[in-house]
Amino acid sequence: MVILALIIAILIVAKVVDADISKIFVNGYDSLWQIALMMAAFAAIYPRFGYVRRQALVPGADEEVEPVLRRVMEFHGYVEEPAGSSRPLGMTDASVRRFRKKSVADRLMRIWEDRITVERCATGFELEGISRDVVRLVNALRSQE
Repeated sequence: MVILALIIAILIVAKVVDADISKIFVNGYDSLWQIALMMAAFAAIYPRFGYVRRQALVPGADEEVEPVLRRVMEFHGYVEEPAGSSRPLGMTDASVRRFRKKSVADRLMRIWEDRITVERCATGFELEGISRDVVRLVNALRSQE
């Protein structure tokens, strides 16, 4: 919504469009609530499709698979967050680790929604985060066997 408002403001300041809302949109002021309704619907369904939780089968003992995880995360530009930072209350499990993009440019491109949560499970790792990144990391972990 903010980006849309900025674009409209820039267009008005540049005199590309009229400053009157009823002339900018076909339905005039009724368009504002229609746009807000569409944005609310998108905001409601985006987390369902934008974020996933997937398992990567990486057999082996902790001391064997930890270097594999570190190597894959570093190769894809992630660094581990310090232990205890940004953890929800009550979550102290040492098997849960969080990674962030190392590059500020990458973080900015993802609007600071770049965290990948990695949890050790019996068969390997369970990763949670943005769909495209999690799929890429799970495939990379699987191919390291």
